[in-house]
Amino acid sequence: MTEEEREDAGLFGKNSSDQGIQDESSLDNSLHEEKSLKEPSENVEGIDDEDGNDTLDDVVSSDGSPLPVEEDIRTLPGMYRTWFLDYASYVILERAIPHIEDGLKPVQRRVLYAMHLFENGHLHKVAKIVGQTMAYHPHGDASINDALVQLGQKGLLIDTQGNWGNILTGDEAAAGRYIEAKLSPFALEVAFDDDITEMKPTYDATAEEPVCLPVRFPLLLAQGAEGIAVGLSSKIYPHNPKELLEASIAYLENKSFELYPDFPTGGLLDVDRYNDGRRGGQLKSRARIERIGERQLSITSLPYGKTTSTLIDSILRANDKGQIKVKHIDDMTAQEADIRIQLPQGVSTDKTIDGLYAFTDCEVPLSPNACVIRDGKPCFLGISDLLKYSADRTVSLLKEELEHRREVLQEGHVAASLERIFIEERIYKEKPFEDAANETEALDYIKERILAMPDLVFVRPIKREDLKRLLEIKMARILRFNRLAHDKKILCIEKELEQVEYDITHITDYTIAYYHRLIEEYFSDCQRKTEITRFSNIEATKVIEATEKLYFDREGGFAGTQIKNGEFVAECSLLDDMIIFFRDGTYLITKIEEKKFLGGKEVIHIDRYVRNDKRTIYNVIYRSGAQGSSFIKRFCVTGMVRDKEYDLTTAEKGSRVLYFSANPNGEAETVRITLKQQLRMRNLVFEKDFSEILIKGRQSRGNLVTRASIQRITLKEKGASTLGGRKVWFDKDVLRINFDGQGTYLGEFEAGDKILVVRNDGLYYTTEVDESVHFPSEPLRVERFDPNKVWSVVYRMGPTQYPYLKRFQLTDRAKPFALQGEENVFVCMSDAAEPILQLCYGGKDEHRPQESIDVVDFVGVKGVAAKGKRLSTYEVADIELIAQASEDETEDDGI
Repeated sequence: MTEEEREDAGLFGKNSSDQGIQDESSLDNSLHEEKSLKEPSENVEGIDDEDGNDTLDDVVSSDGSPLPVEEDIRTLPGMYRTWFLDYASYVILERAIPHIEDGLKPVQRRVLYAMHLFENGHLHKVAKIVGQTMAYHPHGDASINDALVQLGQKGLLIDTQGNWGNILTGDEAAAGRYIEAKLSPFALEVAFDDDITEMKPTYDATAEEPVCLPVRFPLLLAQGAEGIAVGLSSKIYPHNPKELLEASIAYLENKSFELYPDFPTGGLLDVDRYNDGRRGGQLKSRARIERIGERQLSITSLPYGKTTSTLIDSILRANDKGQIKVKHIDDMTAQEADIRIQLPQGVSTDKTIDGLYAFTDCEVPLSPNACVIRDGKPCFLGISDLLKYSADRTVSLLKEELEHRREVLQEGHVAASLERIFIEERIYKEKPFEDAANETEALDYIKERILAMPDLVFVRPIKREDLKRLLEIKMARILRFNRLAHDKKILCIEKELEQVEYDITHITDYTIAYYHRLIEEYFSDCQRKTEITRFSNIEATKVIEATEKLYFDREGGFAGTQIKNGEFVAECSLLDDMIIFFRDGTYLITKIEEKKFLGGKEVIHIDRYVRNDKRTIYNVIYRSGAQGSSFIKRFCVTGMVRDKEYDLTTAEKGSRVLYFSANPNGEAETVRITLKQQLRMRNLVFEKDFSEILIKGRQSRGNLVTRASIQRITLKEKGASTLGGRKVWFDKDVLRINFDGQGTYLGEFEAGDKILVVRNDGLYYTTEVDESVHFPSEPLRVERFDPNKVWSVVYRMGPTQYPYLKRFQLTDRAKPFALQGEENVFVCMSDAAEPILQLCYGGKDEHRPQESIDVVDFVGVKGVAAKGKRLSTYEVADIELIAQASEDETEDDGI
């Protein structure tokens, strides 16, 4: 955003400018025609709405009668409708919003045009360029300098020298007297052509400037644009130039294409809701975070719009709030971003990565709003529409260039043909020509002589100006006339003219070839910096560091993080909730605070509450009413309304909870129930197994235990989980496990089961079944860890690169361990029962036929650190491990 745009945003408030205008019709009603900007005096005639009605004349006086136009401009509504709308229109059209024709704002266009005027291949001081541009731009040197620096930092149209700032660190550029710039070869190639550029007077009518530059490239999408005007904003994100050219070619070839932003700061990008860059679309941009060791993270690329300084500030704020735990941060950014984050002892790197995305600027939402000026008014388009417009305009401009070149060639052909006739026929020596009384008689005679020649055809009709040029030929030129050289010149013109005619006829193919040439000359190595991926949603309450402790004062009835001499309940954060069960059968969920009174009722259970937790099951036996029957039930608490009191009993007065247990994995215990002594009652003691009770909602009454009075209930035996194993899926798009059925099904995991991860480089490790765990990019294998499974691995050993085979069973390891041993190269692996190896020989042994090896017979099962057995003494070029599984096994070669 330039200085002038910041001025406009500050003058009229951020809210009015950031929100944008809701639809094009409402914008059209508020903007004048373009002539109103040039002739403000005509505005008093009124502003027509979309129905053609004169809205200015609708202004009424205090008594309800219409005001005449002359009086209207003296009222506040009149001034608003004229002066303010004039200014708003001017800011939108001439300052803040880019134009669709060349993708530039006026200040950017004027900067480039000024540089073009004194372009000589040499670098020029930025201060000099700014001064030159002030002849065209009426808003001072600050806005010009800002616009020039921003263009230079994009690295597309301007070659720079000196300190131009750093988009990674946010450092500003040096003063204009210290830095230099010139137009890049690419800019000279695609942005200028004086012969087809339409000009208009400058703001003070002392010079001329381009209406728009003849840009033959989707410049607006390549550079991106951001601007804030009065009540309107535009935000178009930068794209990869090579991808833009390829998409333009696809469009001209009537093929489909997709375009997504590519940011200069790199990072990761989720485009699921991009909506082609239209209003209402959304992007999520993330920093790339890598692990370096057990307690160190490195941020190697930044989200769009953030610098290392702003990112570090947001991390420190999250650390101060206790949302993440950070020991130290070092900014080691040079040409590439590198922010090193040291973690304290015992802090999980996986959880910290999630915390960085949840609580800091490592993840930012982006809202595209492709607003451009087209036909003198703002309009909202999609990215595909902008690219198609650019491609169509490039076709039109290239055709215009070719047509102008055709005119130039025709001029040259006619001039050369007439010159040859004039000299060879010696018309200049003929008596009527020599005796001509004036120029008119001489030209008439030349025309008469030429038209009298038989079979003479010109590429275009002869004009009087063509004949006048013959009178300017000097005698020395006539004496030096060479027929062969002249014919060769005419032949070259005719060949070029023929090619130009062909290109005009096949203008689409010519444009496609033009785009291909731009790719080859300027963008052949232009690789995408931002990786397109999909993000999983991170819940803040799940990843926030539990920096607080929840305590409960049973005597006083208080709970919170600042309770002195209270009993410890759980680790928590101030974003968490707590769940409290009372003896009367009610419970509530409330925010964890420093100190909170719980209402004075007897508390039987208090804990940190986890939303949507279906694994924690509550086992309850309660009495319904003061003297009623007793019931048993099992339930979980998933949804809730904070601070609303719920009842787990039948809600009769005098109800009471007789037995309660909270089971984090759905355990079902057996209890012994003792009844009060009553006449003719024989069985006073019996047992109840909670595993026989179905898990239902908390509002269910439950099953009848007894109608008699219960004296006491004691725990007889703890039970196992009745929920069974937990079904786990692995989503390759986001490299996370989940329990929601997304991705590849890994199986049903029991308590204590772990996940085996095998990386592409041959390292393996095991990890817990936790949604917060981050997996390596494109892992080779992710499955349930089975210590009894036998694996077969092929690797090449050390400097010799001899192939070896070994078989082993994996052990539980939390840290990465090499399957092939250190300094060896992993080739392939399989968990099939009877795999077969196919060896293809190369080099001096390439004449040998392929060889098959039965892996089971070749080598025995040993430890994972064993060396194994060499496969062959010959030179092996290729190794293929074929999994031949038995009928009850799943075939999987792991390659």
